[in-house]
Amino acid sequence: MILSLETSSPVCSVALHRADDGQLVGQSELRLEKSHSSHLSVLVSQLLENTLHTLQDVAAVAVSDGPGSYTGLRIGAAAAKGLCYALDIPLIAVNTLAALARQVAAATVPTENLLLCPMLDARRMEVYTALYRPDGTEVLAPTPLILDETALAEQMAHHRLLCFGNGAAKLRPLVQDQSTVGFLAGIEPSAVAVGALAVEAYKRAEFRDVAYYEPFYLKEVYTTTPKAK
Repeated sequence: MILSLETSSPVCSVALHRADDGQLVGQSELRLEKSHSSHLSVLVSQLLENTLHTLQDVAAVAVSDGPGSYTGLRIGAAAAKGLCYALDIPLIAVNTLAALARQVAAATVPTENLLLCPMLDARRMEVYTALYRPDGTEVLAPTPLILDETALAEQMAHHRLLCFGNGAAKLRPLVQDQSTVGFLAGIEPSAVAVGALAVEAYKRAEFRDVAYYEPFYLKEVYTTTPKAK
């Protein structure tokens, strides 16, 4: 089994897939803000119990690699690394934007010149985004993008974009020609899509170094020091 963890967004989710054929065995998610640190291990335990499995059945742990919430990514990485250490099994990291695109591609009929455009909120008028063909081919690597009237204009001139994720709504009022862009609401990162890509990575033996793995923040992590009273 491959156990997948998704903590990059306010939705905390876990999934279990068969490593040999990629079949989804079970999934569980919790839509509760700032609950990842206290509920992630509970979700994993409940998922294993409900599917009649134990940690000894897990052959690898996959984690949503980012970009996304700094705190959420750190929580997921720490949990995944801890499980891999304890069970002596490999770690798989799956790009969050690629997993989002895979999630939408599975439910979308591909059309000519269609590009999938996942967008994750990076605060203010910035998003983390990338572009993928429906078959998963990367056209634009994950990048932080400040949204204005010129954002993705070159891509819109030659392709139809399908935008989704919790940052996509910020682009909608800026698009001059709505015929070149479509929007899907309610698409959140899911451990199910992370697991689907992790199965493929597992078969290719694409593992990360458990000791040195860090999430793909995409932007530098900024921290502040509290002012002394």
